[in-house]
Amino acid sequence: MALTMYHTGFSVEDMDRSVKFYTEGVGLTVDVDMDLQGYGLQQVVGYDDAHIHAVMLKANDGHILELLQYLAPKAVKREESQQNPRYLVGAAHLGFMVDDAEATLERCIALGGTKLNPLVEAYPGLYACYLQDPDGNWIELVQDSVHKANPFTTIQNRTRP
Repeated sequence: MALTMYHTGFSVEDMDRSVKFYTEGVGLTVDVDMDLQGYGLQQVVGYDDAHIHAVMLKANDGHILELLQYLAPKAVKREESQQNPRYLVGAAHLGFMVDDAEATLERCIALGGTKLNPLVEAYPGLYACYLQDPDGNWIELVQDSVHKANPFTTIQNRTRP
């Protein structure tokens, strides 16, 4: 069986704010910026009036973070009681391997992120912390000396014939 990670998707309220957070804060680059609507999208997301602004952001290793701003139906924020618990079934986070986790955390906070915990050395040479992006999506920042010495990459060819 062929299995490949294609992308991770986050629903966001303000696309400009989110793109700035992930490009200037985390260091991703914009790969594709699209306005999506029509029958195919309606079938995929299950909404008859679906209209989405989507931006695909690329990491150095090739992984894609897809940001989705629902224009129709209009995006709705989670209730405050559902915003923070990471232990809820279905809760998710996206981990980023970064060169300087402290500097990345500081940039992300300055761009509207919310820190859960300070950066800690979880294992010798591995530092990590959790935070939320401006929309409450959980991310983890990891700085690992082993990965830094031998980084992994994936190659994703998304060009259609």
